[in-house]
Amino acid sequence: MRGTFGAIVLIVVGGVALAHNLGYLNFSLAYLIRTWWPMILIGLGISFFFTPGGKR
Repeated sequence: MRGTFGAIVLIVVGGVALAHNLGYLNFSLAYLIRTWWPMILIGLGISFFFTPGGKR
């Protein structure tokens, strides 16, 4: 699941960045990151929590 989650995050971030560069979205990416950076940490923590296979 960890690899899948990472791939999905990269695809979504890349798609949003491309849409912003092409002019389809009009927002400040820096403002969004400054405002919502704790959600990124929470999402990563949740993904690590649910990743199968721990210490063996």
